[in-house]
Amino acid sequence: MKQSKKITLSTTHIIMLSFICAVIVGSILLSLPLSSATGEAVPYIDALFTAVTSTCVTGLVTVTTADTWSVFGQTVILLLIQAGGLGIITVMSGIMLIINKRFGLNDSVLIQDAFNLNTLSGLSAFVRRVFAGTAVIEGIGALLYMTVFVPEYGVRGIWISVFNSVSAFCNAGIDIIGSESLCSYVTNPVINLVTCALIIMGGIGYIVWWDVIRVLKKHRGRKLFRFLTLQSKLAIVSTAVLIFSGAVLIFIFEYSNNSTVGSFNIFEKIQFSLFQSVTTRTAGFATVPQENLTDSSAMVCLLLMFIGGSPVGTAGGIKTVTFAVLLIAAFSAIRNKNSTEIFSRAISVRTVRKALSVTVMSFGIMAVSTVLLSAVTDADALDVVYETVSATATVGLTRNLTSALDTVGKIIIMITMYLGRVGPISLAVAFNLRKENLNTVRCPEEEISVG
Repeated sequence: MKQSKKITLSTTHIIMLSFICAVIVGSILLSLPLSSATGEAVPYIDALFTAVTSTCVTGLVTVTTADTWSVFGQTVILLLIQAGGLGIITVMSGIMLIINKRFGLNDSVLIQDAFNLNTLSGLSAFVRRVFAGTAVIEGIGALLYMTVFVPEYGVRGIWISVFNSVSAFCNAGIDIIGSESLCSYVTNPVINLVTCALIIMGGIGYIVWWDVIRVLKKHRGRKLFRFLTLQSKLAIVSTAVLIFSGAVLIFIFEYSNNSTVGSFNIFEKIQFSLFQSVTTRTAGFATVPQENLTDSSAMVCLLLMFIGGSPVGTAGGIKTVTFAVLLIAAFSAIRNKNSTEIFSRAISVRTVRKALSVTVMSFGIMAVSTVLLSAVTDADALDVVYETVSATATVGLTRNLTSALDTVGKIIIMITMYLGRVGPISLAVAFNLRKENLNTVRCPEEEISVG
């Protein structure tokens, strides 16, 4: 009698399947009448779409979250957002810690790959810090939101504050206020600043958190920046540059646009421009209808959405560090340098190849999705591209197209959101697992013309 072969799943397979399982469970729960605000079951395609967009922390929705889902349904969505933002593997690891189960070698390797870390040491402490830090920041965000939402909505304002805080930190962009996202708060400094702070804290990456804290504790005084790791330096600098440059360009392009902020005063225009620049970094909240933006601003937003946040955080996109590495490599090639260097450090060829692969994969997902969506809808080309880039980078901003999609269009966007969320992660894991064999026979090199 032949013994059946044991099926072993790679880390990549486990990560991809964990998202699928969360989506299936979430969609089943959301399809129950209990999850509907009216007591009548929501069509399964919309329940499935909501589960995908929540788990992938995207924020594109086919139905209004506040009006469609009951408190139970909204709770399911919130749990999916939290699990998707932290990562399904992280949540599973947290449960293991709660029940005092120690990480085995396979568990440790899985967590290491899920976070794209370089070491297996201190993983339990790392996971605990992730959960503790997330709870503290989301809690502070909720309390600050309450100063606005509780006076306006009463007791329900507490639930709105908690939901918005988790959604903003996880860069999901889903809210339970109404159909217009945060448009009614476009000039409210508390909502704008708190939301921006949560988005940036969630998107900057956990590794940067601990590195900054380490430097502040160990090196009291000036020139703290130089003691940070290269990862943190690239994440902080690229994030600051992208937010500032994006805000300046949007301010210029929208200054006289009466459909958005043309009638606002200078402070309100600056506030809007900063918020728009931050939210395009995969958060998805909107303080003005995106279809009202000028085409120039929309193009800026497309670039910011595609880049996204930083690695090992809650944001999507190709990531700021990836973009920075590609730029540094390009300038190094232009200067005919043999190595890719920045801040007196050299970046390995393997890292450059990894950055290039993630970018190409994300661009490929976006391109295929754009072609397919264009074939099944007669929407404006810019609206279609905005939708597909938003889905690929798990942003959640739309030019009023998501709710108008037919079943085929919804399926295309769901697949795009899923691939946009797990594709780059899986590729990064694959790079970690497949070490180069230095003993292999190398092919002879031959010069070719490029450019």
